Amino acid sequence: MGDRPTVYHVGRAGDIPGGMTQVVNAYLAWPFEQVAVEVIESRGDPGDHVTALRRFTRALGRLRAIKRRGERAVIVVHLSERGSFVREGSLARYAARLGLPVIAHLHGSEFAVHEREHPKSVGAVLGACARVITLSEESSEISARHVGADRVSLVPNAIPDGIGVQKERTIVFGGVVSHRKGIDVLQDAWREVGPEFPGWALVIAGPLRDEHLVDKDIAGARFLGSVGHKDLMELLEHASVAVLPSRDEAMPMFILEAMARRSCVISTTVGGIPAVLGEGHGVLVAPGDAAALAAAFRRVLGDAAERAAIAARGHDRFLLSYSAQAVFPRVESIWLEALGEIPERERVSAASAARADAGV
Repeated sequence: MGDRPTVYHVGRAGDIPGGMTQVVNAYLAWPFEQVAVEVIESRGDPGDHVTALRRFTRALGRLRAIKRRGERAVIVVHLSERGSFVREGSLARYAARLGLPVIAHLHGSEFAVHEREHPKSVGAVLGACARVITLSEESSEISARHVGADRVSLVPNAIPDGIGVQKERTIVFGGVVSHRKGIDVLQDAWREVGPEFPGWALVIAGPLRDEHLVDKDIAGARFLGSVGHKDLMELLEHASVAVLPSRDEAMPMFILEAMARRSCVISTTVGGIPAVLGEGHGVLVAPGDAAALAAAFRRVLGDAAERAAIAARGHDRFLLSYSAQAVFPRVESIWLEALGEIPERERVSAASAARADAGV
């Protein structure tokens, strides 16, 4: 680690589906210039309460050890809603009581609902943090009400670029197979459109949550169940189209991962998605509208040139605004600011500006 401070991410890492985990994975893999990055695991798999309690207890111990060693460290706590906000939120408040600088990194599509139901607990957690990182304007506005706008930064998720391979006639859905993710809408649209495009396959990858909605007999559709993240990325590398007809989202990693892999993305006008896919960088439809989704399928499946153009524009936007190269320096600066340190790139910039003002 040398003389660099360490940024500890409280959450989970590994080849596990889920946007929050992939954010942490990306941080762990990236060669940050001015900080070292580690993870403090604080949760287990859903339903595994024994492992969850064990990891939570270990997380408390690691926070105490960081304080005891006098490390130059920042604690970034990844929060969504409900149990996550209670569990990781308590770790954020504990770290703050120890005198460690804490940053809340908000995820999850239902944060606004959670805040309306539990405003005092949300305020207590956010109030303990030096900075708050959000993924959407809505979450930023809510956070600012609790801690002030000067402590809130809206920073999109970011991931490394894809490798670019020959595309196949596949459409990939990636996520929890559920009503919230629009699986019923997707199936209705594909029943209508699938027979019009023989040779195309709809691949649905993700754990089944609302099994009563699932129709595995739809022609041209394959349900893979849960897949590892690496396998999902391999599917996207070859997919011509990625689809996520969600009724509710914050800023899903799946969309950025698809853009990075040059897939033409179809999604809905919820959460932060329009800011990413708008202006022709993807295809947007209203949530819950199977007819609109069917029309979007017809548009991109029936016109290869249009499909390729949308995918190319999406990839260009990804590189400019959502790639690791574009986003991670901003995140690193926020981490260092929580430590009270001016990032090196900003010191150089400030020094250059001062010389220019002095006429040097």
